[in-house]
Amino acid sequence: MATTRRALLVIDVQESFRKRETWPSWGTVSRPEIAETVDRLVRAARERGEPVFWVLHEEPGTGGPFDPVNDLIRPIPPLAPAEGEQVLRKTSHNAFTTTDLARTLTLGGITELAVCGIRTEQCCETTARVASDLGYRVDYVVDATATNPIPAPGADLTRPEEEILADPETLGVREIEERTVRALHGRFAEVITAEDYIAGPDRA
Repeated sequence: MATTRRALLVIDVQESFRKRETWPSWGTVSRPEIAETVDRLVRAARERGEPVFWVLHEEPGTGGPFDPVNDLIRPIPPLAPAEGEQVLRKTSHNAFTTTDLARTLTLGGITELAVCGIRTEQCCETTARVASDLGYRVDYVVDATATNPIPAPGADLTRPEEEILADPETLGVREIEERTVRALHGRFAEVITAEDYIAGPDRA
């Protein structure tokens, strides 16, 4: 492992989301350019010698886009793990519970994490919260995350997407992101931008 105490976690930026045929489709995602933004973070981490960990979500036996048999559990281009970078597959929302990530980080002397990926309020936020509770210092790179609108509980998801999006009870992506920022910042993480991360830990 690298001597740095900091690592980048890339969470679930995978083809499963782009190929989804049921709600929510990729057409409703908050940042369709998410892979390009995350790629910039990955390049910055590699240049600084900070390890990059790739976390991918799978749901074996479901037959859907997250089932390994459908060959969609792979990073969205241009993202690609480099030789020696670890790829972990999880079945929980956070990146720790169903992987050996915590053990690997401990063996590598990692105490600080930067979190990015899909989705903002789900796997990314949950990972940040768990990481903080485990004692890691966490940077949450908010504009290197993406999510989809969230319908009200019990909403009819068989309706056309335009109807779901127009429903006043549907929570919009900006509202979701703002809630995540307020819940995390100063409690579980420091919320930063992609440019902050690229500037490095010694940014002014």
